[in-house]
Amino acid sequence: MLNGTHDNALVILSIIVATVASYTALDLAARTHAATNRTWSRVWLSAASIAMGGGIWSMHFVAMLAHTMPGMDASYDPGLTLLSFALAVGVTGLAFAIVSRSSAILPLLASGLLMGLGIVGMHYTGMAAMRMPVRISYDAAWVILSIATAIVAAIAALWLAFRMRSGRFRIGAAIIMGFAISGMHYSGMAAAQFISVPETDHIHHATDVGQTNLALIVSAITLFILFLAILASMFDRRFADLAEREAAALRRSEELFRTLYRRTPLPLHALDIDGRIQDVSDAWTDLLGYRREEVIGRPLVSFMSESSAARRLSTDWPELMATGGPIAREYEMRTQAGQILSVVSTSRVAPELDSQSYRVIGGLIDLTGRREAEKALVQAQKMEAIGQLTGGVAHDFNNLLAVILGNLELLRKHVPADERTERLVSNAHEAARRGASLTQRMLSFARKQDMRLEVVDTFALIEGMMDLLKGSIGPQTPLQAMARTDQPHALVDPHQLELAILNLVVNARDAMPGGGSISITVSRNEDLTLEGQGAKPFVVIDVTDTGTGMDEETMARAREPFFTTKGVGKGTGLGLSMVHGFAEQSGGQFVLSSRVGVGTSASIYLPASRPAVSEGPLAKPAALHDEGALRILAVDDDALVLMSTVDMLTELGHDVTSASNGKEALSLLESDAPFDILITDQAMPGMTGVELSRQALANVPELCVIIATGYGELSDSPERAALLTKPFDEARLSQAIAACRQADPAD
Repeated sequence: MLNGTHDNALVILSIIVATVASYTALDLAARTHAATNRTWSRVWLSAASIAMGGGIWSMHFVAMLAHTMPGMDASYDPGLTLLSFALAVGVTGLAFAIVSRSSAILPLLASGLLMGLGIVGMHYTGMAAMRMPVRISYDAAWVILSIATAIVAAIAALWLAFRMRSGRFRIGAAIIMGFAISGMHYSGMAAAQFISVPETDHIHHATDVGQTNLALIVSAITLFILFLAILASMFDRRFADLAEREAAALRRSEELFRTLYRRTPLPLHALDIDGRIQDVSDAWTDLLGYRREEVIGRPLVSFMSESSAARRLSTDWPELMATGGPIAREYEMRTQAGQILSVVSTSRVAPELDSQSYRVIGGLIDLTGRREAEKALVQAQKMEAIGQLTGGVAHDFNNLLAVILGNLELLRKHVPADERTERLVSNAHEAARRGASLTQRMLSFARKQDMRLEVVDTFALIEGMMDLLKGSIGPQTPLQAMARTDQPHALVDPHQLELAILNLVVNARDAMPGGGSISITVSRNEDLTLEGQGAKPFVVIDVTDTGTGMDEETMARAREPFFTTKGVGKGTGLGLSMVHGFAEQSGGQFVLSSRVGVGTSASIYLPASRPAVSEGPLAKPAALHDEGALRILAVDDDALVLMSTVDMLTELGHDVTSASNGKEALSLLESDAPFDILITDQAMPGMTGVELSRQALANVPELCVIIATGYGELSDSPERAALLTKPFDEARLSQAIAACRQADPAD
């Protein structure tokens, strides 16, 4: 039996080859997890298999070349050598493929056993490929040890290949595996026993090549291939890291964009090409009252009214798809609570990043508040226009009534005093007074009636009216009044307040055709803020009924003049409009609240005041006959009114001169004959009554001035000018003259 020796340098070289091959295989196997698709995963798995199998074979071949026998040169059979290489690569690739599919312990052990036996087979096939004049036998114990070493090393290699992530641990594992694989080979070599045979038995099947040179060539080629594999893995890892960083940056950018998109204060939405919602902003969900998960995937038109959805599907959506937008259309959208919103939806078609598909992006603008404000403005303008028209009509009608009432007074004095004539004159006079009451209601709506404000105990006034109110509504309707404050005093015109309360009570009765009850409540709010006013105390008078109530449409028109729900001939439609005008002219407010089938509450807010201090009875105006005839200048642009006024003044025994305009009146005032009183109309072309009175008082300071007007408030009139409300009769005209003369400081 012959004893061989090993070249230490080649032994070390074989261990290095085994270690580098192990590291390369571990590194390449790790790339299978980072592969972007299955094809690249298979490529890296195949490369790892070749690196491991080829590296083991190369280590084995170099280790074989490191063994020398004294006086003998070895050669190798090419066929068996290639078979051993194929066997190493094949079983390694098969084992890697099995483990890559399942990480369970049983497939790992089975593939490790297969790979270990394959490596052992590769080793002994390579031993068989060696051609020397010797016969080789094997020690069973060493063979078993080499087989066990191969199987354990194979299992460790497979386990580490798909679990090792850190480069530092990969190097350590590669060194251990390199020594284990080398240990398997040298255990197998230790099992071999070489027995010399005659030289004739040695048949050369291949050309002899120097063992050392061959080992160096194989090692160099192997290490170069492994280096290229490691280099490829490094570049792939580098590119993968760059791609991962780019992907992470893209994910962060997408998340940032999604966050900004969702948190933008605008109601935005993104739709797919079928009009289904892909994403919405928080403002969008807040506007419609839905949660995001409740709207994703639903068609946008499912949140629209039927008419809006039909128009978008039939007209707007095809136009958007054809033109790409942007297009803006107004729709009605329904919130989760059922409220209908008026919105403008602006949409455009935007391509996706792949430029092969498209989405629709858009936003909503809520116009509900604007539309309501526009309606309120139109209503306010409408009411203002009606007020101006009503005030103008009432003024002209007052002039006609002034003529009628004046002439009726004169007619009553000059016609024969028989019963029939007196009845006819009285009927005409009463009709004219009713017309005057109607004009006062119209002027109240227009906020231009004469207001005589004073401190009034509102509850005492209501209690004093109870008999009148109960008589007006009949005994079948219960009526009660209560006070919830001990300070019910308000600054108001008591006569206008009485008229307002009477109107509200009668309206409440008419709203209860099936019967019911009416209550009047007086309360006080110490710190109430009304529109356009600061916080201050108000007295609140509530008239509440248990009638049929009003719907929203009726409520919206209830304050309009001449609007009534009563039958023909049963109402003028001026009751609530008069109360509304009276409340606002008094510095307060009129508020209606109603529920269908429950009833209506009408509330008058009036400025609160402290109780008035009694100043004693007013002095009685001096009678006409105490002063005698006065020289009076009467001015009016309406010839009929002027004629009637002159006739009444003449009937009272005064010396009257008339003028049709302010300029003519000033000329008459400059004449030598002085006038005692100037009675002028307010609304005249060219020069108003206020302007005329100012110039007249400047020229004649001792002059007594009376301004006749259908409008109760003349804020710019001179302090010394008295007001006479149209229409007036002879008695009121006489009282105005007496009061003016008594207040005149020139007397």
